[in-house]
Amino acid sequence: MKELWELLVGFNVWSIIFRVVLAALLGGLIGSERGRHGRAAGMRTHILVCLGSAITSLTGLYAVETLGYTGDVFRISAQVVSGIGFLGAGTILVRNRSIVTGLTTAAGMWATASIGIAVGYGFYVGAIAASLLCLLFIPMLGKVEYKRKLLSSLYVEVDDISRTGVLVEEIRSLLGQTLTVQIVGPKSTCNGHVGLQLLVRSTVLTAELIQKITEMEGVSFMVEEDT
Repeated sequence: MKELWELLVGFNVWSIIFRVVLAALLGGLIGSERGRHGRAAGMRTHILVCLGSAITSLTGLYAVETLGYTGDVFRISAQVVSGIGFLGAGTILVRNRSIVTGLTTAAGMWATASIGIAVGYGFYVGAIAASLLCLLFIPMLGKVEYKRKLLSSLYVEVDDISRTGVLVEEIRSLLGQTLTVQIVGPKSTCNGHVGLQLLVRSTVLTAELIQKITEMEGVSFMVEEDT
């Protein structure tokens, strides 16, 4: 076992083959999770990112170990960390002027590139541990974020600032839940109006409840917005 480990951490034909294959496997595992969620950057993209990053590390080692180059062995792979941002930027989309998607995929590609660099330099423990954490936390935290997306944002404009506190309590009582309330500037140009930004669970927000809120005393108008 010791001899095998020394073979893999050294710079030779077998360790090069092992690192290239390991980079492809780890990139494929992370990419498969993104692919299952229908993301544009799936398994093939992540394999290529991880494999290419590993090759840059191996090229730097080759220049030092075989060609006798005395420069910085990290110089080539250092450009990957910043350069991968251009590729990741292509996965980020802005919808409806406010909803940003693709950030997780872009960050995953950056992490995959870093894992590939680690594999190329022979830092197997760190690369495998980071890959396992990505596979664990991305889907787990995705469920938490999904629950957060089950919230609706309501904008309620009040025509009498003195009724703001009473109105919030009435809405809270009607919905039967704790509200996140923020006072904002009115969307209309009417003097004396004040805006309320309410964060409400979508599961309790029915058409009947919306109608009741709209008909409350002091409510000028109400708009349901994207969160």
